[in-house]
Amino acid sequence: MNQKIKKPLFIALIAVDLAVTVFLFVISIIMLAMLGKYGSPKEAINHANGLILFLLQNTTIYFWAFVFPLFVLLAGNIIGLVFYVKKTAAKGAAPAKLDDLSEEQKEALRMELLKDLQSKTEAKSDQENNNKDKE
Repeated sequence: MNQKIKKPLFIALIAVDLAVTVFLFVISIIMLAMLGKYGSPKEAINHANGLILFLLQNTTIYFWAFVFPLFVLLAGNIIGLVFYVKKTAAKGAAPAKLDDLSEEQKEALRMELLKDLQSKTEAKSDQENNNKDKE
């Protein structure tokens, strides 16, 4: 697949995934709210209507049509996120170019490099002095 097709398809799949996940969450929250509001499933059935009534009466269908797919989608999203993070971490960040830095950042970088070079030359001269002392 070329990049022109791949990116819009990927965005469309994310949008569909998000829409389905939100729909499943909303239905599950409505079911839990109905059960919590009326205390018992029988009372909730007496006050419910439409799809919620059907799902309250048929809990097996509710589980397989709403709860299980929601868990599968969430697990798939987590696994996909882990692979995406590993993939982007493997690429690493692109090094900054000198032209991208502001004058203050360039000056701070110069000072840091100068300190680093001075500490290295001091360490090297100290090591040479120690070697001369041993002789």
